[in-house]
Amino acid sequence: MIAMILAAGRGERMRPLTDSIPKPLLEVKGKPLIVHHVERLVSAGIKTIVINTGHLGSQIHQRLGTGESFGVSINYSDEGEALLETAGGIVKALPLLGNAPFIVTNADIVTDFDYSLLPDQLVSDAHLVMVDNPKHNTNGDFALQQNQLRNEGQHRLTYSGIGFFSPLFFKGCVPGRLPLAPLLRQSAQGGKLTGQHFKGKWRDIGTPERLKEANKNNA
Repeated sequence: MIAMILAAGRGERMRPLTDSIPKPLLEVKGKPLIVHHVERLVSAGIKTIVINTGHLGSQIHQRLGTGESFGVSINYSDEGEALLETAGGIVKALPLLGNAPFIVTNADIVTDFDYSLLPDQLVSDAHLVMVDNPKHNTNGDFALQQNQLRNEGQHRLTYSGIGFFSPLFFKGCVPGRLPLAPLLRQSAQGGKLTGQHFKGKWRDIGTPERLKEANKNNA
């Protein structure tokens, strides 16, 4: 199985920290965010990782290299200064991701999620890992009902930034700037989006304040 780490964002909300270093290389507990993900993916048996890079992306190349030192093969999908957003970045990287379902994870989260807990096979277009709603997203993103994710409902949870996608999920998408949320909403509306509730450690590192909290606490 192949995994993709989304690492091309400019990190505007993290400025001035990201003026000279890409957000995925900011450290939590003395280790870059993206290294935490690489190590956890490798521990789950992942042999190939694709990383999309953008702003200051050469620093990520230099830090991770081919992945040999981590026991994994790393390929890069370079976006330069283009702002492709999440789905656009995945669409650009599809030639590197193959024909089988693949894992996608955001570089700017900290979690102890075990990637081996994802389904062995997809019975939907995509499968998302959901978490309890954080303070910055109290209304959640989707309602989880018997493993089905719906746009409306009572048991609302937040998308963790970890998902398992079929290449067919992106069928018909035109290369270029494309956000992921509308595609997920469409899939949920059609009953083709599943999910699981993860109750372990998870933190979105979206601001300097959250980075400080992550370094101060256990998550």
